[in-house]
Amino acid sequence: MGKISQGILGGLSGKVGNIIGGSWKGIDYIRIKPSSVANPRTEGQVNQRNKFSATLEYLQPNKEFLKIGYKSFATKKTEFNAAMSYVLNNAVGGIAPNFTVDYANALLSRGSLSTALNATTDLAVAGQASFSWDDNSLEGNANTTDKSMVLVYNPSKKESMYILDGAIRTAGSQTVTLPGTYAGDTVELFIAFVSADGTQVSNSLYLGSGTAA
Repeated sequence: MGKISQGILGGLSGKVGNIIGGSWKGIDYIRIKPSSVANPRTEGQVNQRNKFSATLEYLQPNKEFLKIGYKSFATKKTEFNAAMSYVLNNAVGGIAPNFTVDYANALLSRGSLSTALNATTDLAVAGQASFSWDDNSLEGNANTTDKSMVLVYNPSKKESMYILDGAIRTAGSQTVTLPGTYAGDTVELFIAFVSADGTQVSNSLYLGSGTAA
């Protein structure tokens, strides 16, 4: 219980309702105790939590890819946090409370380097995901030494297989080995490029989904 020692405008010691009073170095003070929000359950708060969960589930398996893909945006924040912010604001849709990630807009890499040209994928061979693209090393700011970054995301298993230091742009193809446990699973496929010195990256491209053989 709080005590008012000098009338209603005097010093307050202790707690009265949601008002807390005290004295520090001879100076009386009061403050309002904040309402508890340990478990907010308003519709807007629940929706935001669900959007956050969907984004986190997508990005967690791809942390190493993001360290390269969001390096330029890691100013006063981690690459992962920069990616979380971007995907939350640009690539989460659906009808509440069942929000989903729009892979086409959920970039795993962001940058001004020329991206892959006419990229395609092939899952016909058991245990493999093959990526192909046209050599555009003489266009834009692309270089012959740019390295491919390819990723196969398995939503049902909440994990990814990727190569971060892949074939150069002029090679035109890169293959990712998949675990046998992926057979029959729907996987999502992405490609990007990084310069040889690691200072530039392209936007990632979503190449669609397919069933792993």
